[in-house]
Amino acid sequence: MNTQEFKKLLARFSAAAEAGDGDAFAACFTEDAVYHDYVYGDHKGRADIAHMMSDLFHRDAGEDYRWEMFDPICEGNLAYAWSLSSFTSKVPEFEGKRVIIDGMSRFELRDGLISDYRESVNGGVAMAQLGVHPERLAKVCAKWGRMLVAQPETQAYLARPKGSWKDGS
Repeated sequence: MNTQEFKKLLARFSAAAEAGDGDAFAACFTEDAVYHDYVYGDHKGRADIAHMMSDLFHRDAGEDYRWEMFDPICEGNLAYAWSLSSFTSKVPEFEGKRVIIDGMSRFELRDGLISDYRESVNGGVAMAQLGVHPERLAKVCAKWGRMLVAQPETQAYLARPKGSWKDGS
């Protein structure tokens, strides 16, 4: 895939996400895709990804949910884009609070579709906008820190000697 083709996929991806159309969103993914979400966890396969979008994201974010991708770059089977998303919370504890999040998304691609999606966002900023109590925010951020350290990619990174990336090892 090239960047122009990736932009078209991102347009479908964002439009489906904003509409809360789980089926259209899931159609942007391969049958065996994995969507790694920092709030709702991992979702595997189109049915689970559709459920996440329609029944979790839009349950909590509501009708004004927006998600736009900027500066997409694609080379072969790997692509990235920076994003802004926003919503007004429907979660009873935080209902009516507006949240704006920026993030960086990583897309592994296969046959013109997304096979693996992960993002890096500062969820602490989102929770602060919601008014989450500092003690709860600290517990959630500590959990995310443990999850980051436990990832196989992080463990492989930690196992390599400093500077080893320079020689391609």
